[in-house]
Amino acid sequence: MLKMMRTHAKFFYFLFVIIILSFLFWGVGTDNDAYKKRVVAEIGKETVTEEEYWRAYENVRQQFRDMYKGKLDEDMEKKMKLKEAVLNSLIEERVLLTAANESGVTVTDKELQAAIVSNPVFMRDGAFRKDVYFNVLQRAYRVTPEMFEGSVRRQLTLLKMRRLIESAMDVNPLDLKGVSGDEKKMNETRQALLIEKSNAAVRSYVESVKQKMKFKVNMDIIS
Repeated sequence: MLKMMRTHAKFFYFLFVIIILSFLFWGVGTDNDAYKKRVVAEIGKETVTEEEYWRAYENVRQQFRDMYKGKLDEDMEKKMKLKEAVLNSLIEERVLLTAANESGVTVTDKELQAAIVSNPVFMRDGAFRKDVYFNVLQRAYRVTPEMFEGSVRRQLTLLKMRRLIESAMDVNPLDLKGVSGDEKKMNETRQALLIEKSNAAVRSYVESVKQKMKFKVNMDIIS
């Protein structure tokens, strides 16, 4: 039971993290304009294009392949409902960004700078180097600093919005009733419950916001 609960909770949080990280590299992709313009989902004024969907989907698949040491097959994907889960995470991302904008949740230039200069990718000998930063963006990511920094700001906004929603979450002692074991097991159970509650709170919030928005999904494109 505990193992299943931990796996379920971590699966959705893992998806959320991979989805937002995929937007750090949104400048890297196909030059097929039709592919970029086909819309899988409309959420208010935001959209999820076919290109964005498949890029996120492939990122998630690769992460799971690495986790399962290459054993992720089509049957496993269907059981996990991976396509639907990726799309739902992308929709969640758009809803949270819209809500953040409407609520005045922003990321300051100082916060943005701190996130970038602390990234080990841009460091040499433990310190941030501007020449390495520009070189990595140009050669590895193939994006301009403006594009990359916009994506990082987007990522940080999502994390900040999610943490605001999760901040009221805690585990009631009654939730742990019947759970036996040492302190380590109790802490693991508490953490799993907290992640599950946090995910549920975010999903509930997203659903409540979605009801007030124009919402359309075209599953035929990704079927």
